[in-house]
Amino acid sequence: MPKPTKRMAKSHAGIDSRKLHSLDEAVKLIKERAAQGKGGAKFDETVEIAMNLGVDPKYPDQQVRGVCSLPHGTGKSARVAVFAKGPKAEEAKKAGADIVGDQDLFETINGGKIEFDRLIATPDMMALVGRLGKVLGPRGLMPNPKVGTVTMDVTKAVKDSKGGAVEFRAEKAGIIHAGIGKASFTEAALIDNARAFVDAVAKAKPTGAKGTYIRKVAISSTMGPGVRIEPNAAQQSAG
Repeated sequence: MPKPTKRMAKSHAGIDSRKLHSLDEAVKLIKERAAQGKGGAKFDETVEIAMNLGVDPKYPDQQVRGVCSLPHGTGKSARVAVFAKGPKAEEAKKAGADIVGDQDLFETINGGKIEFDRLIATPDMMALVGRLGKVLGPRGLMPNPKVGTVTMDVTKAVKDSKGGAVEFRAEKAGIIHAGIGKASFTEAALIDNARAFVDAVAKAKPTGAKGTYIRKVAISSTMGPGVRIEPNAAQQSAG
């Protein structure tokens, strides 16, 4: 195991990995320790949230998937690609999509060139898009109607994607993680985004979930320590 750097040691100082904090306290600790402008990272760190859920995704009735529109965005301009043709392709371009195509886009992706963060498709294009499952699936980019990326309303889908929509999906062991903003965001903005995300995950509770659904919640910055949060304190109803 590599020896911790002085900056890492400083950022972890005063953090008890076992203590549960309120969301306000956790955000304050994360921002205080963000490396930006302190001789550490030379970039605006991403603030991430991680949740441990009481589900086993290998069972269909315990899978958790959805999308959350963060009220203050992610702080990152997402590159959006759209599979569409004819009028819908023109609509996508007008809405601000970075890449729009059909067979040509298929060939590009199939060749391993993926220059987008989110992929949207009209329903009539899914037979073509489905053939890219082995390329898109492992990257979490396959369009899905459950998260609004298979739709005829490409304008809304593109604008939502550009405006801070974040997809989430429970991985093995029931873990969900996502970026909810930047270290430069105000504490209030990060708190709003965190609560919106936790609420979206709470509403996506599957029918097969047993016992405690949201078991653990923690936030961290790219270069900083994780800070645990009391699960109930991270929800809108608790704020």
